[in-house]
Amino acid sequence: MVDSSLASMSSNKPYLVKAFYDWISDNELTPYIVVDANVYGVLVPMSYVADGQIVLNIASSAVGHIVMGSDSIEFSARFGGKLEQITVPNGAIGAIYAKENGAGTSLPIEHPPVEEEH
Repeated sequence: MVDSSLASMSSNKPYLVKAFYDWISDNELTPYIVVDANVYGVLVPMSYVADGQIVLNIASSAVGHIVMGSDSIEFSARFGGKLEQITVPNGAIGAIYAKENGAGTSLPIEHPPVEEEH
């Protein structure tokens, strides 16, 4: 039986991503995220997507003004010299890891619920 208070809790994914981001950064390593570009709300340069995924360097030294919110991560980054605004819903993050040694974690992809038309 699932405790109803547990079912009504918000996702723990933003907290896990932020914790791993801080841990990787505090160890002076480079945090990368693996993003499922097919999740609704992902805004990345599609020409850099391969097999439905894109790997992004989210180190503070590589991106402009990163905001890790409860629903998404947003930042600006250069791709081929062009500044792009990136939005990654937390549900689209499949992994966060350190580039240098692979330390990190895999996370389940979460697609937002589809609203039915009436």
